[in-house]
Amino acid sequence: MSTRETVGVIGVGYVGLVTAACLAELGHHVVCRDIAPERVAMLQRGEVPIHEPGVPELLQRNAERLTFTLDMEDVFRDARIAIICVDTPPTASGDADLSRVEAVIDALPASAEGAVLVMKSTVPVGTGNRVRSELDARGRDDVGYVSNPEFLREGSAVADFRQPDRVVVGGDRPDDVERVARLYQDLNAPILTTDTASAEMIKLASNAFLATKISFVNEIANVCERVGADVEEVARGMGMDSRIGQSFLRPGIGYGGSCFPKDVTALKQLAGNTGYSFQLLASVIEVNELQKRRVIGKLQDRLGSLRECRICLLGLAFKPHTDDMREASSIVLASRLIAEGASVVAFDPVAAERARGVLPASVEIADSMLAAVTDADAVVIVTEWPEFRAVLSPEVHAAMRGTLIVDGRNLLDPNEAVAAGFTYVPIGRAERDPERELHQA
Repeated sequence: MSTRETVGVIGVGYVGLVTAACLAELGHHVVCRDIAPERVAMLQRGEVPIHEPGVPELLQRNAERLTFTLDMEDVFRDARIAIICVDTPPTASGDADLSRVEAVIDALPASAEGAVLVMKSTVPVGTGNRVRSELDARGRDDVGYVSNPEFLREGSAVADFRQPDRVVVGGDRPDDVERVARLYQDLNAPILTTDTASAEMIKLASNAFLATKISFVNEIANVCERVGADVEEVARGMGMDSRIGQSFLRPGIGYGGSCFPKDVTALKQLAGNTGYSFQLLASVIEVNELQKRRVIGKLQDRLGSLRECRICLLGLAFKPHTDDMREASSIVLASRLIAEGASVVAFDPVAAERARGVLPASVEIADSMLAAVTDADAVVIVTEWPEFRAVLSPEVHAAMRGTLIVDGRNLLDPNEAVAAGFTYVPIGRAERDPERELHQA
């Protein structure tokens, strides 16, 4: 068993709250500090401000080991390890905005003496050296610094924390690295200890590679449509090669979320800042953007002009089992459809409220899938929520004005779609039209 101690978590968004809840589950006392009074008040009342499976149960079960506060002094009253989980959004130039990290350094109280700051936020390579220099310049050489990047997938973050492929801990003071590594020793996972810069690069390189796989299989899907191959079969065959693997070979309408777009751009920008042109990542980004817009072309191929068409978007969050709207494909699709003159109605099981603040104001957000599809000329599956398989029901068929389904995630079974009377347009597979197939039969 690892030594139990009090741990601070600074910033309780997705990553911070999952980290805090899981550390408490491991037996640590966790003091969580955030700058948003409404978020802290919600958590103090036992309410959960994010949608992430498993988190409410962990918070409830470990309530006695969790404290939520606005005061940085509370963190360092007992904690000698403070995990930084603040946002590092991209700036207009593509660089990471480190203002929130800087604010944490500015807010360090005198009581932080002897503490170790653990950077779990995704930051550019070199941030650790920058923070170390800033601490030293302030006479805080007593405060340690360790890079401990997160690899949590929204929708399965609790499982990812409990059963990680690896835990990465990077630092230049061996005692600090060892102390942070001990937090995770009960997870029975490989722990890679390395230098600070390499730990920072591992996170960016990992996400950039996964994004590259997604853009690659989407390019393969586009070629499959032209040559008559089935991308699902192609991806299955590719994935059977142990050098490639099955993961992230799902074709669709591109990646989104809080990590891939930001981290790919950040790594490209980082390389550019050193004078190196990372051409592969430039193509990965371009493919991802164009993939979203291909959906518009598929609709136009079937419907002609989209002016005055009613298009239903099923799914708003960037992926299922989360309410995160950051870089969601639905935002681009809704904006492009409106620009083409279409009216847009949408439904998502959990992301509706968050979506209202980021989607164009003219988008109608329905309370149910059936309400969303009513009188629609076409349905686009944007997020692969399992419950959207029910779109093939007789009730949906009867409610729609048209019969077109563009399956942006290849969620549905093509044969079932045709049998239900829908014209089915997937990604990287043959389109299916029940009337055409009836005449051919």
